Amino acid sequence: MKDASAPQKDVILECRNLWKVFGDAPDGFGQATRSLSKEKVIAQARENGSLPAICDVSLDVKRGEILMIMGLSGSGKSTLLRCMSRLVELSAGEVSFEGQNILTLKDRALTELRRNSFGMVFQSFGLLGHLNARDNVAFPLRVQNVPKAARHARADELLDLVGLTERKDNFPHELSGGQQQRVGIARSLISDPALWFLDEPFSALDPLIRRQMQDEFLRLQTTLGKTIVFVTHDFLEAARLGDRIAIMRDGQLVQIGTPREIILSPADDYVRDFVSDVPTSRILHVSDLMKSGTATEDAPTVAPSDPLELAIGHFLSGHADLHVVGDKGDVLGVISRDDLHVLTGQGAQND
Repeated sequence: MKDASAPQKDVILECRNLWKVFGDAPDGFGQATRSLSKEKVIAQARENGSLPAICDVSLDVKRGEILMIMGLSGSGKSTLLRCMSRLVELSAGEVSFEGQNILTLKDRALTELRRNSFGMVFQSFGLLGHLNARDNVAFPLRVQNVPKAARHARADELLDLVGLTERKDNFPHELSGGQQQRVGIARSLISDPALWFLDEPFSALDPLIRRQMQDEFLRLQTTLGKTIVFVTHDFLEAARLGDRIAIMRDGQLVQIGTPREIILSPADDYVRDFVSDVPTSRILHVSDLMKSGTATEDAPTVAPSDPLELAIGHFLSGHADLHVVGDKGDVLGVISRDDLHVLTGQGAQND
């Protein structure tokens, strides 16, 4: 079934009824996925001694969005990303990029697709130790026999984009972890990909560097406007970077939606538990709880984009409601202290 929230013209990648079974799938597995219930297919695969890692997942990736995929260890999030990019072959289902089913592509065509349309960054930086930063970034163009001057010029552009112009002659062992990851990001952009796959690219970095890399990532996205599928296990990272979040459990897609939708309307107890310890006031914004109306005359003002924790600070100071104002000072609505019960059911004290 199509995702009604994603008009076809705005979709760059379509995933329909994806299955990945590790081990020998039962005979007639593809037909079984079309004729039997998901639960029955999973049971048959397990009875066969196989591991169903992705189970009937369907979703669309919208052009220009950052889709975050997350879940606990073993939930299937990294496997799903690899199925999307066909680094792992599916057991059943269909993946279409720009309307073309990539599962039908032969090796040569698939290689060209990855070279020209897909960018990939993984937790392991994968830099070549005998090449300096510039040559690491330029390496994909070297493989394509692009002349040295042209590939170096393009590499220099990207190193400047990620703030490493002064380190282009340094080798990987001379760079910090964050700098190495920036080189990896620049290399993944060398062919100007239409779709960018990132699998926990910042998880190996210490918290301070990780935050800096998130800032860098947001800056790059503002400049480049890529379509991105980003795997993470960190909900704060997902909410900070992503337009939508897809939550996986045991190979199944449990819920997909905006950070606001995930937090305020969890699909089930699993998602509710998943976000139960998330500091919602740091993720949600005033606009997420704003409603029409006006506040009391002496109420402070906040902007729609202000973090909810700023509003909570006013409430803790004794104010019952706040004016929400636009850039020109016009009143857009109101946010009230009583509205905070939707976060935890207990109000601001739990934030």
